[in-house]
Amino acid sequence: MTKRKKRKSKSNKISNLTNTILGILKKDRNQSFNYKQIAAKLGVNDASSRNQIIKTLAKLAAKQEIEQVDRGKYRAIINTEYHTGIVDMSSRGSGYIISDDFDEDIFIASNNMNKALDGDEVEFYAYKRRKRGKIEGEITNIIKRAKSDYVGTIQIHKNYAFVIPDGNKMYTDIFVPINKTNKAEDGDKVLVSLDDWPEKADSPYGRVLKILGKPGEHNTEIHSILAEYGLPYEFPHEVETYANTLDTSITKAEIEKRRDMRQDLTFTIDPKDAKDFDDALSFKVLDNGLYEIGIHIADVSHYLKEGTVLDDEAYERATSVYLVDRVVPMLPEILSNGACSLRPHEEKYTFSAVFKMTDKAEIKDQWFGRTVTYSDARFAYEEAQAIIENNRDYSLTPRAQSSDLINNEISQDVSLTGKAYKTQPEIAEAVLVLDRLAKIMRRKRMNSGAISFDKVEVKFNLDDEANPVGVFFKTSKDANKLIEEFMLLANKKVAEFIGKQKKTFVYRVHDEPDDSKLAALQNVVGRFGYKLNFKDRKSVSSSLNNLLKEVVGKKEQNLVDTLAIRSMSKAEYTTQNIGHYGLAFDYYTHFTSPIRRYPDVMVHRLLQQYLDGGKSANEDAYEDKCNHSSNMENLATKAERDSIKYMQIRFMEDHKDEEFIGVISGVTDWGIYVEIIQNKCEGMVSVRDMTDDRYEFDEAQYAMVGKNTKTVYQLGDEVVVKVKNTDLVKKHLDFTLIGKHDSF
Repeated sequence: MTKRKKRKSKSNKISNLTNTILGILKKDRNQSFNYKQIAAKLGVNDASSRNQIIKTLAKLAAKQEIEQVDRGKYRAIINTEYHTGIVDMSSRGSGYIISDDFDEDIFIASNNMNKALDGDEVEFYAYKRRKRGKIEGEITNIIKRAKSDYVGTIQIHKNYAFVIPDGNKMYTDIFVPINKTNKAEDGDKVLVSLDDWPEKADSPYGRVLKILGKPGEHNTEIHSILAEYGLPYEFPHEVETYANTLDTSITKAEIEKRRDMRQDLTFTIDPKDAKDFDDALSFKVLDNGLYEIGIHIADVSHYLKEGTVLDDEAYERATSVYLVDRVVPMLPEILSNGACSLRPHEEKYTFSAVFKMTDKAEIKDQWFGRTVTYSDARFAYEEAQAIIENNRDYSLTPRAQSSDLINNEISQDVSLTGKAYKTQPEIAEAVLVLDRLAKIMRRKRMNSGAISFDKVEVKFNLDDEANPVGVFFKTSKDANKLIEEFMLLANKKVAEFIGKQKKTFVYRVHDEPDDSKLAALQNVVGRFGYKLNFKDRKSVSSSLNNLLKEVVGKKEQNLVDTLAIRSMSKAEYTTQNIGHYGLAFDYYTHFTSPIRRYPDVMVHRLLQQYLDGGKSANEDAYEDKCNHSSNMENLATKAERDSIKYMQIRFMEDHKDEEFIGVISGVTDWGIYVEIIQNKCEGMVSVRDMTDDRYEFDEAQYAMVGKNTKTVYQLGDEVVVKVKNTDLVKKHLDFTLIGKHDSF
């Protein structure tokens, strides 16, 4: 007789049920749930699942992890203190929370993220790990999503699609129903909206908003960078129409309301490829020997009226965005490059700060108000620099006496835009005097504790199709610093003028650096033999300046410059004045660039309101506007950095067979980052590709150490690398490590 086989009972065991139920109850900890409601949330309704839920609820109640508040109704027992913070994701699915409640960032393991994404504002609780002794956390609730739109590449299947996001901080793909693909084709780069994330779903659900193009194509990638940060690249039709119907003529009636400064010698100094000119300088020698110097700023607020579609659009943008191959302006071209731009040989409405100064840069009088000006000439920085470098002791002699000397000595070295030298040789004299005054003002700032960040900027030579054919570095010279000092003067004095009246105003503030960040900076620069002095505020500033001077021209300059900047607090806009640490100013604002920054427009409006005797503006309303402006500035900066990284990768695509000398700019447990000295392009050498030994990350040394050979690759070491892989879509540059430079 054959033995009858026992039929296996079919049991659909719900995995991780205890944690799932706790998660549901903790998320809505002020509500109670019965087993039916929990089953509905889990999407189950069979008898086996219901029984599992009932038993688990009873066990949790017995352990006093939950409580029964009514017959069959349960609620989480809260014996934990909850905190809030912002998520900073890593590329591995785990992350950190930055919270004001803790001195250090709180680590969140990937299984405790609970559907939070990078930048989200979340609620969490913290606990100490028994083994490590470090504080970790678990996210319990998402208070506010940082964003809802993501850029990625779409994969089309028969009945559905997935979008694989570009960013390495997005750890999940996005599910898109086939009827919400917006006619996108497989492989298209798209902008997708994250609409929902069901309780049981591994991926959020979304829909395609816009097709950006084919991955890798130049315009697709540039538009993708803008879309990733929610930045527009064109104006709505109604905004363009409104701007084009504005009266941009200079009228007699308007001139009569303003101080007429058209007869004063006035000129602009800007980058040679600039199209909008925010600011101009005027110069006059008074009978009493004082200099009258005007800082004239485009009067954007004359055209940008509150409550209009134009103003709404400018506010939403808050800033122009400067990408490697284009500018995405805050204002339509008719204003940014036309009516508001202080172009040579044109009359313009301006808002001015006018100072009477001694030859020692002491201010004897100041005046603020609306003006009308006429720009006599336009200089590129290089042209103004040529005047300064050809400096002769030109006294402010009558024009006829100095004209020949200036023309003979300088015009042969520089070709001026508009040939200004031929008709107005006194501009050269003005530039030299202004340069001397600027140097005095800069010296005073430095002595007061200002920090001099003259970081090298990476720029590209582009051909007609925006292909990078060369890399060059932009450094700040005397002509740049001349303009900078007078713009700083105007910003400082406008802020001081209003600040002392104790009225609501928009300040640009910069807090003192955090001690822990300075200590981390010392830890790194100490490896290069540099030392910082933390005795007091002035000694910190002085030693930072000395550090930045000492590294000039050395292999570690860009690394040290970058780390020093990162150690600083972020500057931001606010109505609460705490001064500006980096500039060593008690009062500071942004008054000088209203064509490209909305806070400057707000400053113009408030200044005029108070000059007219108006009452103090609503502080809360302006604080909200300041927060928005700071956030948009931050997004624009990220987009600008991404565009540089993208162009560096495009540039390196054509140099795959070359060897480059680089400096190790970062060390992590997954590899080393190397910045090429010649062009500042940064890429990564994966530890998996370092095959001559088994390398381990030594956090204390900022180094990778070979287990057998004891070879050390440390932060700041010079190495030789070749390009292994370029990924324009992910913006990754991978290197192959050839070896240490000193071994060649």
